[in-house]
Amino acid sequence: MTRLLRNPIAIGVLAIVLLILVASTFSIVQETRQAVIVRFGQPVRVINGYQPNAGFGPGGAGIIARIPFVEQIHWIDKRVLSLEMDDQPVLSTDQLRLEVDAFARFRIRDPLQMYIAARTEENLANQLKPILASALRNEFGRRPSAALLTPERGQMMENIRTALNRVAAQYGAEIVDVRIKRADLPNGTPLESAYQRMRTARQQEATSIEAQGNRQAQIIRAEADAEAAATYASAFNRDAEFYDFYRAMQSYQQTFLGSREGQRGRSSIILSPQNDYLRQFRGGR
Repeated sequence: MTRLLRNPIAIGVLAIVLLILVASTFSIVQETRQAVIVRFGQPVRVINGYQPNAGFGPGGAGIIARIPFVEQIHWIDKRVLSLEMDDQPVLSTDQLRLEVDAFARFRIRDPLQMYIAARTEENLANQLKPILASALRNEFGRRPSAALLTPERGQMMENIRTALNRVAAQYGAEIVDVRIKRADLPNGTPLESAYQRMRTARQQEATSIEAQGNRQAQIIRAEADAEAAATYASAFNRDAEFYDFYRAMQSYQQTFLGSREGQRGRSSIILSPQNDYLRQFRGGR
């Protein structure tokens, strides 16, 4: 042993072996990471796993020990992760095609189940992307495009989150939130077609409103005429001579003075004094 200790090479080799042994035995688990201990390819335990409503510190982060060369550590993020999705074409109930850019936020609640089902966060994200796209298409397919501009949008996002969460739970994950960054009409011919459909729909709506207004105006006018006729009839029944005199004065004004300013005083009418039309000038006889 003394001779071994006097040999610098042996000391160096021994130090390297000790360093490798220590590095293979002890590791530091950060607060933002979960450690899955794998023994011969099989997960055996989880260190610093996610706990709902738990603060930093009590989860098990710090220095841990494992069996060297037998147990490996698989690191899984403990933070809320992002799931980005490429522009997804969707078709609303009003036959309007939109390009929707959405994203989701998720966290891994059960790292052991996630390791067994997907191994890595990247594989999990690749599994969830088509589910998010399918949920978007299904939800938009049941509503008009204008729903994006109403409070109904919040309910749409909640429905998508619920549908996506059912699949994420199979991987030990939880969908925290789903949001739409933008929803635009596709460029080119589809965009112009959409604009034309919108213009046509607005024109049809304007025509319908105008027709309803005209119908209502005719009803009001007819009711007013009927009321006026009833008033005239009532007045005629009360004083027939005055009603006849009043109507004759209106006729004289229209005939002799004219209905327009420029025509007043220009009428020339030749009638016999005994003409029945002029009876009111004779005292109604």
